[in-house]
Amino acid sequence: MPFSADDPNARTPRLGLPDLGVGIGLRVPHYAAVLEKQAPAKWFEIISENFMVEGGRPRENLDRALERYRLVQHGVSLGIGNTDPLDFEYLAKLKKLVRHTKTPWLSDHLCWTGSGGVHLHDLLPLPYTEEIMKHVAERARIVQEYLEVPFALENASSYLTYTSSTMTEWDFLTGILEEANIGVLLDVNNIFVSSENHGFDPNAYVDRIPAHRVIQIHLAGHTRFPTHILDTHTGVVSDPVWDLYRRALRRTGPVSTLVEWDDEIPPFEDVWAEAEKAEAVRRELFGVPESAGSESPLDVVSP
Repeated sequence: MPFSADDPNARTPRLGLPDLGVGIGLRVPHYAAVLEKQAPAKWFEIISENFMVEGGRPRENLDRALERYRLVQHGVSLGIGNTDPLDFEYLAKLKKLVRHTKTPWLSDHLCWTGSGGVHLHDLLPLPYTEEIMKHVAERARIVQEYLEVPFALENASSYLTYTSSTMTEWDFLTGILEEANIGVLLDVNNIFVSSENHGFDPNAYVDRIPAHRVIQIHLAGHTRFPTHILDTHTGVVSDPVWDLYRRALRRTGPVSTLVEWDDEIPPFEDVWAEAEKAEAVRRELFGVPESAGSESPLDVVSP
């Protein structure tokens, strides 16, 4: 059933998690604007791997940010679709950081990243089959239980498909979410990029994902080439992606939203202007206050 602003039950937090409002990524070019004075954002997303170290300048900056803002962890190296065994040395470091940041949830990408102990440093697509769906779901269930914090998978953009696939990406993702009982970080820019590259209807993707499992949404810019679109996280969010964001929110209700800008990063004010556009969409649909969080940062319970 579509979200209704008149339904008092519709604002129930997704999977018991709060709506934090709109945030942006914590990036080095913005440290002066973010760490030396109070930025308008109430929360920032951090790349977990950037801070999985003992001491040093990265941890010093992390602690300065934690004094002012709520931080949410997002990873790029888990390799949930890999066939190698889960790396519990990596997971132990990740869990230590989770306890330090008190992140309300943790996310990584639905992809594979390497094989035979070799890390390819890319987010590679998976074949969409029942066997692989169950493989990923079991690994995701183990990760969530081990980390003791809600876990979400993000749909990644892709540039090739497999002839062995037997289902759509959204049915594959939904099967993983339900079997593992986890959340989804719904990247609507990635949906648009993949839909243009592979010729499917992005609206069908948004409409088929279980709305109650959407705990966060990503927005970003992309780069169009003559033959394909590349998910570059640069530039402003495109109009079709804003349309998909509205469509998603009409199904989910207010959900924590993050604007990504990771290449050719402009001044903080320019990135925050994109976040303000997301806030305007939320007000348009729900009347949600700017950067509204249902709890203060200090209300988050440590896992």
